[in-house]
Amino acid sequence: MLRITDPRTGHLVDVPAAPRRLLRSSVHLPPLGTDTGTGTTEDTGTGIGPWHLRVLLVGDVLARTAELNGLQVVTVLTTGELTPDRTGALDRIMAVLGIHPPTALTPHRPDAALGGPADVHVLAPGDDGDTTGLRIEVGRVDTAPPEQDASTRELLGAPDPSDTADPLAVRLLLLGHPHTEPLTITGPALAEARRTLRQWRTRVADWARHPSRPIPADLLRQSYAALAENLDAAAVLDLLTALADRPDVPPGAKFETFAHLDRVLGLDLARDIGH
Repeated sequence: MLRITDPRTGHLVDVPAAPRRLLRSSVHLPPLGTDTGTGTTEDTGTGIGPWHLRVLLVGDVLARTAELNGLQVVTVLTTGELTPDRTGALDRIMAVLGIHPPTALTPHRPDAALGGPADVHVLAPGDDGDTTGLRIEVGRVDTAPPEQDASTRELLGAPDPSDTADPLAVRLLLLGHPHTEPLTITGPALAEARRTLRQWRTRVADWARHPSRPIPADLLRQSYAALAENLDAAAVLDLLTALADRPDVPPGAKFETFAHLDRVLGLDLARDIGH
């Protein structure tokens, strides 16, 4: 059972998907083209900034976690009116960040596209639209001014002349912080996320050459419990960090654990297998 802290009460609430085993999720982007405090609008011309990316990512993690728990998920992205250029940019950004495309994109109430009222709304704090159902509020994201240009390029998946950019490092960085809390992205933090991602992919490729072993039951239980309570991907990342250096866990079990949990994390950790 998935549980989310309702920001209106501060209490954990069960995500209402049973008994039909269908979760209707509505992801609401902040208005595009407005000032998000990052300069991204001026740099890219799309109006899509880091805060928008985080809202999309939380909706994606919700869907992946629900599917891991045996639910069928229908996700609608509510964006307001979009130009064709912005629609195309949004599609490209979701693709490079590993965000599963929504079932539908609508500028209006999502009920028709969802087949009924939304069970869960993923949105920015202060979004006071008609959101009957559970709310998941996503904290603001800014970029630190000294690193702003590099961060913006990588956040939006643009080519980087140094060939060091990896948009999934942005995904890792965002997942490593509670989604309800404000976050400022810096160049050093992105660099560390890139290093971690490269290291994990190298190690997963190495572990894949060893005989398969079962995922440690305690680690699987802790990971599922963390995801089931407030989509705590940061706790899962901490568990994987500790697992990577545990001498008592066989390499084959480490591989299976990383590969299995990557179904929710979406970091393409098995990318280097065979290379």
